[in-house]
Amino acid sequence: MLNRRLFLRHAALIGCSAAAHPLMTPMAFASAPGENRLVVIILRGAMDGIDAFQPYGDGNLRGLRRTLSRGPDHGALDLDGFFALHPGLSALMPLWNAGQLAFAPAVSTPYRDKRSHFDGQDMLEAGTGTDAALRDQRDGWLNRMLQVMPDMTSETAYAVGAEKMRILDGPADSLSWAPRSTLTLSPQAERLLEHVYHDDPLLHPASVQAIAIAEGLSPDLLDDANGAEHLELARFTADRLNRDTRIATFSISGWDTHAGQANTLDRSLKRLAAAIVALKDDLGRNWDTTTVMAMTEFGRTARENGSGGTDHGTGGAMLVAGGAIRGGRALGAWPGLGEGDLYDGRDLMPVRDIRAYAAWAMHQKFGIDRSRLEGAIFPGLDMGPDPRLLA
Repeated sequence: MLNRRLFLRHAALIGCSAAAHPLMTPMAFASAPGENRLVVIILRGAMDGIDAFQPYGDGNLRGLRRTLSRGPDHGALDLDGFFALHPGLSALMPLWNAGQLAFAPAVSTPYRDKRSHFDGQDMLEAGTGTDAALRDQRDGWLNRMLQVMPDMTSETAYAVGAEKMRILDGPADSLSWAPRSTLTLSPQAERLLEHVYHDDPLLHPASVQAIAIAEGLSPDLLDDANGAEHLELARFTADRLNRDTRIATFSISGWDTHAGQANTLDRSLKRLAAAIVALKDDLGRNWDTTTVMAMTEFGRTARENGSGGTDHGTGGAMLVAGGAIRGGRALGAWPGLGEGDLYDGRDLMPVRDIRAYAAWAMHQKFGIDRSRLEGAIFPGLDMGPDPRLLA
């Protein structure tokens, strides 16, 4: 039985983490002609790209970060003499060496200044260019992609879970499925339950099991008491992609690192790396036609705060993996971390719209016209030059 007093005691702790750490993790899949596959992973909570891909070659980094992002001398893996890979992503180093991992170090949606998880995630999934467009555009960019793709099948998409991901929500034909549950928890109750019991060795396994039941998932799918949702998401996604599915999206939460970032980010990056490795292993030869794009709603401040963390920022990083990409490199320019280089004097300056990378991938993988990508799918987008993302 859940203790109401405990709920009230910890309710104030939820705050912005309701968006940063959602437990209801819907998955969405779509069929499309051909063999090319696209997986979009939403990293909810604003991943610190400066820490994930550490620009240790920038002489201003050490003055901004006392304990974070300090490069190969502190355990990170050198990538190209300027950037280093956070040790939490070390499982992906073989992909980098094989040319199957890349990253864009200074990207963002057009979202600026308000730094709200909810609004930032809405804009990321809706694919719009302004707040006004976000209010008018209620569908997601993957759904709009399905609306303009040639030779669509009648069963275009379906969602697993009680809620759809906005990124694939919209008028394109879809089917949704939410299994009958013997336990009903509201999304807020699920978030609170996870937050309250996350570090409790006795009660956390029970809470994970309860939420699994509430979502209609068999508790047998969870590998251990610590949960392995990220692995199950990846494995289920791979199973669908090995069949008729060609487009998939799911989210991984836990990226909000206001305090104690060293431990929190390390755990989250290991989960992301494990999910990508599971995708590769389970896809087998289909990995060769797969592109994985991991995106987050915004970045974090360039300067480390007094709690060993970072606050909501602007420019962030996008991770790209897959057998279909031209990897082993950083994508785009680096804006610098000098005082005059920062956005609003505090954040990494975005040098490219993250939507442009998604648009170029969709253009090259599925043959969608640039005019449609810059209009119907991503309103107001200038795709800019071809980043030659795909092999």
